[in-house]
Amino acid sequence: MSPSFFEIVQLNNGDYALRRIDDDSAPLVKISFSAEAREMMEDRDMSVAKAMIAAGIEAVGNVAHDIDWEEEEPDSYDIQPSYTLH
Repeated sequence: MSPSFFEIVQLNNGDYALRRIDDDSAPLVKISFSAEAREMMEDRDMSVAKAMIAAGIEAVGNVAHDIDWEEEEPDSYDIQPSYTLH
C-alpha cells in the first residue's frame, strides 16, 4: 500500500477540510467556524484550523499507542477514570 499524503483546503463555503491529495471523495475532517468565531480570530482561522487538525492527529496517535492489541482477559483491564470534554 502506498503512503497517503494529506492537505488542508478551504472549501467554497469557507469551511476547512483535511483530505487525501489524490482523492476527491469526501474529506476526512471538516472544520466550520461561525461568523462570530471568525470575527474573534481576526483572519487567523486557517491557522486555528491547522492547529485543531494537528491536535486531533496527535490525539489519535496517543489513543492508538495506548491500546494493547493483544487479547486479554476481561478482569485484567485497569479501570480508568472517565472524563467529560467540553
